[in-house]
Amino acid sequence: MSSVNLTSLGANQVKNTTSGEMVEIGSLWREQTVILFFLRRFGCQVCRWMAAEVSKLEKNLKANGVALIGIGPEETGVKEFKDGGFFKGDIYIDEKKQCYNDLGFKRYNAVNVIPAAMGKSVREIASKASAEGIHGNFSGDLLQSGGMLIVTKGKITMFLQPSNCTNCLNKLIKVFSITRKLQAGEFDQGWS
Repeated sequence: MSSVNLTSLGANQVKNTTSGEMVEIGSLWREQTVILFFLRRFGCQVCRWMAAEVSKLEKNLKANGVALIGIGPEETGVKEFKDGGFFKGDIYIDEKKQCYNDLGFKRYNAVNVIPAAMGKSVREIASKASAEGIHGNFSGDLLQSGGMLIVTKGKITMFLQPSNCTNCLNKLIKVFSITRKLQAGEFDQGWS
């Protein structure tokens, strides 16, 4: 976490998917606490399920002055993602993937993408997503990873990457002192 330069990161431009306006990502946390959910890609079934799970906290987060913001690495699939109602926050595009680079989100390659995609937690989440009618596709950049960054008063509160995010929803509940019990099958499988 200490290697993230919030000032440098904050200067990166992201595109609002509703207005088309380019804004500095730092403007999103200048006046409020934010949860920035960096999706691998909009067609990713696991990302869609996780977005739906995080969105279950949206009312509680909003009541606590916390904005939920989704960021994707490309425009591919954003319309289908928005139309599917998977995420209850504003959505932006990091067209140059500069935020992803600055945060050190790794890119998979032909050798390591298969084991990552076939991991136990990914299979479990994909199974739950399918059971809930959440499906994905293979459009877009299949090699990008993602994660979550929480910024409070201009400081990083939590930085979760796939390798260190287990029980992400529980961590958000704890960080924001939200009183809520997880329902069976909710976002308790970690990140992949």
